[in-house]
Amino acid sequence: MKIKFLLMLTGIFFFFNSCSKEDNIAANTLETPVANAPKDVNDAGFRAKWNYVSYAKSYLLDVSTTENFSTFVANYNAKEVMDLNEVVVGLTGGTQYYYRVRAKNTTEISGYSNVISVVTTGTSNVPEDPAFLKVKANKLANPFFIGMAIKASQLTNGSPYDIILENEFSSISAEYEMKMDQISTTSGVYNWTVADKIVAYGNANGINVHGHALVWHNSVPQWLKDFSGTDAEFKAEVKKYITDVVTHYAGKVKSWDVVNEAVDDNGTTMRNTIFLQRMGAGYVKDCFQWARDAAKAAGDNSLLLFYNDYATSTNIPKQNKVFSIVDDLKAGNLIDGLGFQMHNNYLNPTKAQIQTDLNKAVAKGLKVHVSELDIQVNQSNDISTFTNERRLAQKAKYKEMVQLYNALPAANKYALTVWGMRDNESWIPYSTELNHPGNDWPLLYDSNFAVKSAHTGFLEGLD
Repeated sequence: MKIKFLLMLTGIFFFFNSCSKEDNIAANTLETPVANAPKDVNDAGFRAKWNYVSYAKSYLLDVSTTENFSTFVANYNAKEVMDLNEVVVGLTGGTQYYYRVRAKNTTEISGYSNVISVVTTGTSNVPEDPAFLKVKANKLANPFFIGMAIKASQLTNGSPYDIILENEFSSISAEYEMKMDQISTTSGVYNWTVADKIVAYGNANGINVHGHALVWHNSVPQWLKDFSGTDAEFKAEVKKYITDVVTHYAGKVKSWDVVNEAVDDNGTTMRNTIFLQRMGAGYVKDCFQWARDAAKAAGDNSLLLFYNDYATSTNIPKQNKVFSIVDDLKAGNLIDGLGFQMHNNYLNPTKAQIQTDLNKAVAKGLKVHVSELDIQVNQSNDISTFTNERRLAQKAKYKEMVQLYNALPAANKYALTVWGMRDNESWIPYSTELNHPGNDWPLLYDSNFAVKSAHTGFLEGLD
């Protein structure tokens, strides 16, 4: 009798436990899946991938040639998939596709995932102009360098970065790895390894190397921050660093940003940096003099020296202060050009503001380097996906910027450098300086190395 009673209790327990599990599954709302970058892209298809969603029993995959999914590729309108990936087949080569996915559990269906774009390999039906930037620029009556900010880790032979750089760009700037705190480990001791790799890559591939930057308040090595010697000894350390670096790269680096961002955003004073505090108001001129002297001593009489700063097109007091520094440097024959960073957005600065800024440099006989170009489309965090409207606005702004630069006199053009390759690797969404609130898509290539409309806009600006 006891055994029968125990068996009855056990049966009741498992019955309620089973019901409880089913109730819990039904009560759990399916999360929206996250779609990942595709794999195995080829002429006729690719492998779409996404993350696991708890309680999902299958996934619904959409594939389209339009970002808003107004039409669907045959057989890929809510195609049910039991795995976390699906090989999409029967596509056309050289064509841009988009995919998204939903999770499904019997009758419940989640919201749509993020949208992933992918361009199949091949050459037909490419949605954007596939021409190479430097090839088109080199055909101009007055050509100039097309530049890209890079990291040493990207310079692996045969990598997507390497292929794009060699095809598209004629100049490179180190995004961070040629700054003072990366090279100088202590007084007179240097770690050249990473910077040497960047310079060697440029030299071996016939790509111009622009040095960025000798002196910047955000790249001071700790040993120099903690330097306990006199101000005169501090000044001697900075002189030694500039002299040694310029000498080490003489004939290999064709230009340097000698001083970066020395003017305060208030536009009326110099930025209160360690260099100003310990070297005095004349430190910018001193740095340029030391760079010029080092180049001449090394027999490099063609080295170009630039001052580099940001937001001068819209901040007129700052613009005026920068040009007052330029006037002083030019009087001593210490400066060759001015770097305009141009971290812009799709609305600002206006065409007239940019043109006025650049023309002031031209009037002073300076070479102009648009040195850190990117164009934000989500500076107010008002979009969660890269909309068609912002895509076209960004394309137009890139075209405008390139047209303005291309219209400069030949003697004043040096390089137009884009600050990074892929949207997902841009500094902008992570910047504490910009206090950027969310995601953005500011560059010429998407996360899959596919050219964007911004790239086509850049090309159109070269017409």
